[in-house]
Amino acid sequence: MEFMVHIVNTFDVTGDAKLLAELTAKEQARAVELARQGILKKLWRRTGQRANVGIWQAPDANSLHEAIASLPFFPWLKVEIWPLSDHPNDPQKDRGNT
Repeated sequence: MEFMVHIVNTFDVTGDAKLLAELTAKEQARAVELARQGILKKLWRRTGQRANVGIWQAPDANSLHEAIASLPFFPWLKVEIWPLSDHPNDPQKDRGNT
């Protein structure tokens, strides 16, 4: 199942610089792992914000929550999730196989 996930990072960037650097490195490594596992499919930065929007794939909402909760910045994240389903008028849908 695919989900659109909007994440806002609320970590205080004027705070502990060492902790910020550690969390940033760990977050990048975890994102690579999630992408390799096929969970994190696509990620876009929200320009001018400390936020992103991504397409995530998981068998169910509980599995998705586990993946998002595994992010090092999780305690400072505001997360909004939209489950996605196919639309019959999707212009990219292969209409020859329906």
